[in-house]
Amino acid sequence: MLSICLIYSSLFLVFSIITFFSSVYFMIIDYCLLLEYELMTLNSTSLVMTILFDWMSLLFMSFVLFISSMVVYYSMEYMHGDLNINRFIMLVSMFVLSMMLLIISPNLISILLGWDGLGLVSYCLVIYYQNVKSYNAGMITALSNRIGDVALLMSIAWMLNYGSWNYVCYLDLMKNDFHMNLILWLVTLAAMTKSAQIPFSSWLPAAMAAPTPVSSLVHSSTLVTAGVYLLIRFNFAMSLNLMFFLLFISSLTMFMAGLAANYEFDLKKIIALSTLSQLGLMMSILALGEYKLAFFHLLTHALFKALLFMCAGCMIHNLLNYQDIRFMGGVGNFMPLTCSFFLISNLALCGLPFLSGFYSKDLILEVLSMNYLNIYIYLIYFISTGLTVSYTFRLIYYVLLGDFNFFSLSSISDLGVTMLKGMSGLILFVVFGGSMLMWLMFSTPYFICLPTLMKFMTLIVVSSGAWIGYEFSKFSLSYKLKSKSWLKLTLFISSMWNMPFISTFGVNYYPIYLGGKIYKNLDQGWSEFFGSQNIFHNLKNSSMFLQFVHNNNLKVFMVLLVLWILMLLVYF
Repeated sequence: MLSICLIYSSLFLVFSIITFFSSVYFMIIDYCLLLEYELMTLNSTSLVMTILFDWMSLLFMSFVLFISSMVVYYSMEYMHGDLNINRFIMLVSMFVLSMMLLIISPNLISILLGWDGLGLVSYCLVIYYQNVKSYNAGMITALSNRIGDVALLMSIAWMLNYGSWNYVCYLDLMKNDFHMNLILWLVTLAAMTKSAQIPFSSWLPAAMAAPTPVSSLVHSSTLVTAGVYLLIRFNFAMSLNLMFFLLFISSLTMFMAGLAANYEFDLKKIIALSTLSQLGLMMSILALGEYKLAFFHLLTHALFKALLFMCAGCMIHNLLNYQDIRFMGGVGNFMPLTCSFFLISNLALCGLPFLSGFYSKDLILEVLSMNYLNIYIYLIYFISTGLTVSYTFRLIYYVLLGDFNFFSLSSISDLGVTMLKGMSGLILFVVFGGSMLMWLMFSTPYFICLPTLMKFMTLIVVSSGAWIGYEFSKFSLSYKLKSKSWLKLTLFISSMWNMPFISTFGVNYYPIYLGGKIYKNLDQGWSEFFGSQNIFHNLKNSSMFLQFVHNNNLKVFMVLLVLWILMLLVYF
């Protein structure tokens, strides 16, 4: 068990370091490598595998591999005692390889291979703990992603009109050509399903049924970021209408997820909803044309979100697999190091100055403030940022402060040395990663000139969000919890505006109801009466008559003989 985890972890780490330095080199000399490998030629048609290496793909690959390395190392202890650990590590490796294929592909066919690989392996990982809840979560994950796969297949079919599937060659054409723009709409639909934008959001919290190391990988750098990465690649081809549409949907997703996380009690689901909110932020800044900023936030978010999930996993592991934050409280006294990491990554998520999240988040909000947009977008951005801080401080309040609410005779501590080593590998990047990436990625710094109030708006929103989050979740013996005062509204908001119900019962109920009616009235009703049953009755009656004749053939013969004699007598 130890060997396979260590082998894969070391392998991922080595490749991560190689790709990182390659990316820096490519960035310095402004270099891009397009490799074409001819697989087969038939008459004048050639089957070619194309691979794109530039600073963006190499940097993203290095981040994915580094996080995967830490997660696999962490799994060594988290999954200790699991009989199928080898299968688990193999699945995680397949997951990472699918992501690699997606990152380096400038070709829609090979993108589809990576895309479908992610979808299929994610299904296998979500149903890893084999119970009814996991199966249901796996189905909604797989089926939601199928919509995106179909959209991608349709865009591949439409690209047959243009002679090649290498979309890189057609980016300028796509923007101006109306028929070509259809491909981009389909790709955007695919990206929306993978990155769980409204109305496909309900699968993301459901996918928390997977083991925590998988959640850490899925929600930081692989599955959900695939959609954002694809749109970053296609960003030069986006038409104005598409950008407006994407901006509206993603800002709504960001707001909805931030609101829902404030009412959730499941530790992993809160972090999952926070991922959804950040994905909305990436998509929306991408829709404003700032693809580099979207990529920057994608990388910084991957670091602190992976660490956040790993800390959550460590707590769940030590709390006998309980995930409800109401059972926690005062965990910092028992697990100081884990809770320090948890606190730092939470503050990075909030955008606390000089942690990695601050560099990307603050820059995004300031670039937005520089733009000429309406009050709706401005407000929803800043309210969503405030909500992020609100649910983060609520989480810190429930988990780290107060007294311990768990069973009285439990002993939890920072015993998971291997898990702590896996988390320690990430903490340095969570603190310094933002500034490092900023120096690397932006050759010329952004100059942002804003009025004093607008400049401090981010910090004002952060501090007021923290205060609201604390007030909203404060509890003591005689204190009435605010969210319990409006129960129906709370249920509506915490279920992401009823989205899980709409995308399960809303899609299933009427077809199944109609199917039941058809089955009763037609299949088992009139068609049965006039069709198969009627034929059966006729055949049965005929065969029974024939059987009767066969059984009494002597009597029948005698009767016929008598009748014949009587007829002869009457005739003569």
